Formats: sequence, structure tokens, C-alpha cells
Amino acid sequence: MGIRSDVMEGLGLSDPVIRIGVTGLSRAGKTVFITSLVANLLERGRMSSLRAAADGRLKAVWLQPQPDDTIPRFDFERHLAALTGPDPHWPDGTRHVSQLRLSLRLQGGGMFGGLRDARNLHVDIVDYPGEWLLDLRLMERDFAQWSTEVLDRIAGRPGADRFLTALQALPRDDGFTEPQAQQLADIYTAHLNAARDAGWSDCTPGRFLIPGELAGSPALTFAPLPPDLQATRLGREFRRRFDAYKSRVIRPFFRDHFARIDRQVVLVDILGAIHQGPQAVEDMRRAMADILSAFRPGRAGWLGQLLGTRRVERILFAATKADHLHHTQHNRLTAILSAMLREARDRADFQGARTEAMAIAALRATTEDMIAQPDGDLPAVRGRLLDGRQAAFFPGELPTDPAVLLHPARQGAQAWLDADYAIMNFAPAPLTTRPGDGPPHIRLDRAAEFLIGDRL
Repeated sequence: MGIRSDVMEGLGLSDPVIRIGVTGLSRAGKTVFITSLVANLLERGRMSSLRAAADGRLKAVWLQPQPDDTIPRFDFERHLAALTGPDPHWPDGTRHVSQLRLSLRLQGGGMFGGLRDARNLHVDIVDYPGEWLLDLRLMERDFAQWSTEVLDRIAGRPGADRFLTALQALPRDDGFTEPQAQQLADIYTAHLNAARDAGWSDCTPGRFLIPGELAGSPALTFAPLPPDLQATRLGREFRRRFDAYKSRVIRPFFRDHFARIDRQVVLVDILGAIHQGPQAVEDMRRAMADILSAFRPGRAGWLGQLLGTRRVERILFAATKADHLHHTQHNRLTAILSAMLREARDRADFQGARTEAMAIAALRATTEDMIAQPDGDLPAVRGRLLDGRQAAFFPGELPTDPAVLLHPARQGAQAWLDADYAIMNFAPAPLTTRPGDGPPHIRLDRAAEFLIGDRL
């Protein structure tokens, strides 16, 4: 019988491994984050806040073959070519679980560091869709509870009227046909896709959005139902399929991937939610709280580590696209993120996990500029738009007090009263880098120091 790698690590029989999970909701920038992080660890000229790189203890970094034969390799080379090629563009988003292993060669620090043997540390980076992570909270709900929650919040979202009309048109008898079930599931899935595209975060089940090989299967052919339909044959069949989704889809994901994470990155596109309005901000706050409730934060004891029971030790909350703001607003963006996640973050801290919130840009696509106005200059950013044109942009002034945004969001406001927040979609800028430099970024080195600095 073979010895598991995590058991060997606990016994000191192999080089140590850190597993970093990277997730976030759609368009938060997971693929770009991983690609730029790996590129900047390979070429560390822009990683001054990573102390082991700055003081020379990090001697070498290289890519290893994928260690898990059943998990696709994160396509780092193709994504880096998309970001840094002659016609730079954003790479495709996350559609499935993937993984990449980096090996780091380290020399001991301090006065006698040069006398110590060099050592290796392996870093496994696991990329998975945030939409799937939202499903973990479904494990604590039955079909009736989930249906009630969805139908209570669905009004006003894109595609909701069509789905609610389809529910009303269903016969209240005990009949059931598979085409009827498929049609209702298709309408509900179309609603989920439209809601996600419009900036809503809490769109479950997540595999309806990214079905992969499960497309068309009974496990993805159900929809929420009102109480008067739950007792029908259709309701009983949908309940069975909901339970199958939990046991056949969610549980294996938790067992095989999520439960093995040591450090976690949660990426959040707060600027996109602010642009959509108060309801999208509150929806994101609830969704992120649900995501954090699925973690098992805290430091696992030595026995737990020996047996393979891991706990998330560090969680980084990162507000992405900080390069869409002048640096004078970055602290405000960080404060809004911290306030949005206060309850979940405090809960994680209490249980022993270290947490950090920061505003980052994994790939800086803009430069800072000033826009002349009659009543004073506006601190702005300038970049290349998706159609190739150059533009200077001022998105609006974020408040110094996060409650100015979060209070009306929690109160159900339909729009911001005193401000209008805009958003601009920038393309990656053509890069000219010096030898030894990775792609330009904002605070990616600080993120790396928090995630792995204690192990270097």
C-alpha cells in the first residue's frame, strides 16, 4: 500500500507542499491573477514586497509537471501569451478545475543562512470557478428551503419574469414529462446566465452556469418550485434530482479539491458590483459571506495534518481591477471590501485563520493621469479600450466611509442617491519589460508575501 503525499509531508519524508486555492465570482480575474502571479515568481524583478525575493533567499523558481494525473493542468503558457503577445488580450475565464505546480529553491536566512542546506518548497495553485463554490452552502439546504430562497429574491433580475410566467403556466395536477422538466430547467438556466452577466453574484446551482460534461444530465435538469408544486410528481422528481446534485456533484468537489486547500484567495470585482447598483452590492456581500461560511478556517493540529485533514490557514480577500482607479482611491476600495466581508472575516479570524484584505491589479492595464476640469483636476487613469482606442477615465469618487454604500444596499435601495459610478473595460497594454521583470501589477508581491511568505 502506498503512502499518501500529505502523510509523507507530515512525517518529513518529502519536500513540503502548500496548496493555494484561487476562486472568485465570474469576471473577478482568476485566470489573470494566477498567470501573473506565476510569471512574477519566475521573474521576480517586480516582487520587492516578497521578502525572500528581496533579500536573495529565494534562489530559483521553476515549473513542475502536473502532480495530479486526473486534474487538467492550468494552461499558463497560453494565458501568458494572450496577455503579453503582440496583440494582448484577456484570456478565457475559468471553466473547470485546473492546477499548476511551482517549485521554489530556498536558502536559509540570517547570519548563518549560507551554512544551511538549501531546501525546496512546492506550491500547488488550484483554480476553480467561484460559481461552484457557492454550491457548497446547498449542502445545508433541502429542495424546499432552496426553492423558497431563490423565489424570494428572484423578482427584478434579468430573465426572472419569463421563469415566473413558466411556473404559473405549469399544470397543478400530478403529471410529469421530461420535455416539460427540460424546458423549465432551460428557462431557469437562461435566467441564471442573464443575471450573472448583469452583475448578480448569487446564482445557484453553479454548475448550471458552467455544466461541463454534465450538460443535459438529470442532475442539471431541475428548477426551484413554489410550495403548491413541490407535492406533485414534478416536485418529487426535482427534489430527487436536487439531492442527486448535492451527492454526485457538490460532495465530490468538496472531497477531492476544496477540502485539501491550505491557503485561499478570494477575488472580488467590487467596482463592477458598485456600477450595477445597491442591489448588486448587497447580493455580492451575501454571496461572499456564504462562500466564507463554507471554509474550515484555522490551523489544523499535527494529527489532523498526518491524517490528511487540512484547514485553511490564511485567506486573502482581494478587490481586483485596482488599476481602474487612481492610487488615491485604493485605500477606499480596500475599506469597502473589508466592510463587506466584516462578519465572515471576523468569524474566520476567531477560528484561527489569518486574513487580509487588499486592493490589487494582477496585471496593470493603465497609467495614471489627470483630467483638467474648471473646478479642479480629476485624478484618472488612462488605458487602451477593447476596440484599441486610448481613453482617460474617472469612475467616480468612492466614499471614505464604506457605510455610504453598504447601508443603502442593505436597506434595499434601487439606486445610488448622490453619486453615479461608471466602469470602463480596458484591454491589456502592450508590454515592454526589462530582463528579469514579470508583468506589471499592483500589490501582487504583497499578496504573495501574505500567502507564502511565512513558509519561505
